[in-house]
Amino acid sequence: MSIYWLILGLLATWRVTHFFQAEDGPGDVVVRLRRAAGEGLLGNLLDCFYCLSWWVALPMALHVGHSWPERTFLTLGFSAGAILLERVTARE
Repeated sequence: MSIYWLILGLLATWRVTHFFQAEDGPGDVVVRLRRAAGEGLLGNLLDCFYCLSWWVALPMALHVGHSWPERTFLTLGFSAGAILLERVTARE
């Protein structure tokens, strides 16, 4: 795997996770999605950046990785990288 795919997977994981967890979306579509999800499992998932980043990282890693051990570590790495980026860019 090249560094290109590693960086792209990490940035994509952060972007998609941030979009669903913290943004309104065009026409407030994401706000409506979060409201519709309510207080159940999906609603809690959309409220937690840490949890959501793992679920977003999983398909990224499945696409980028070549073996199951590599995909496992990529999932953890993409999620951790997204969390670090969120901490660095988050406003207090």
